[in-house]
Amino acid sequence: MTLEMFDLNGSRALITGSSQGIGFALARGLAGAGAEIILNGRDSTKLAEAKTILEGEGTKVHVLAFDVTDHEQVKVAVNGFEEEHGAINILINNAGMQHRGALEEFPADAFERLLQTNIASVFHVGQAVARHMIGRGQGKIINIASVQTLLARPGIAPYTATKGAVGNLTKGMATDWAQHGLNCNAIAPGYFDTPLNAALVADPEFSTWLAKRTPARRWGNVDELVGAAVFLSSAASSFVNGHTLYVDGGITASL
Repeated sequence: MTLEMFDLNGSRALITGSSQGIGFALARGLAGAGAEIILNGRDSTKLAEAKTILEGEGTKVHVLAFDVTDHEQVKVAVNGFEEEHGAINILINNAGMQHRGALEEFPADAFERLLQTNIASVFHVGQAVARHMIGRGQGKIINIASVQTLLARPGIAPYTATKGAVGNLTKGMATDWAQHGLNCNAIAPGYFDTPLNAALVADPEFSTWLAKRTPARRWGNVDELVGAAVFLSSAASSFVNGHTLYVDGGITASL
């Protein structure tokens, strides 16, 4: 009975930015719990490769190509999918980007791209999917936040601002939509070995610092995010709303 609470059979999950890294790991993880998967991303080649891998593992997979920063494009894609294929029961807003640089020299255009990709996309896709979920009286929305939702470090102030906004938008979604049967939460990964962090992973000095700073003494593996995602996508989290779950090896708990 307990394990049945985590069963995602019969559910359909849209994961933005899911051709690689954390997004793909979460897509694969939810598929392993029984969900049908909708992949989204900008690179058609990587999306095709991800689809092939998941289908080879027995997963039913769709590819839904749209620009998460384009409000109208998002709305058309989501509405069209719902009409043609049926309900999107789970949404994971994972699409994101990073740009590093000293704040006093940070390019304005890079700041704008961060705002659009990391936070506006959560609004655009979240709203488009939630409108259908509200009509059905149920749905799961998971936004991918970061340890930078809570903490800052040099060289990424604009990124930190966007991830702080993701945490607060998650609270706002829960406040507005929990009454309609939606569960809106966030997962805040710590430092994981992903393409987004490739420059840091390749930097021995940073990796040494991270090992000392993190109680777990290591980088995270993307598969270690799957349990949190399955929990927040399933009936097991039916009374969890507006919460940011830090999966970070203890870095936000320790000085």
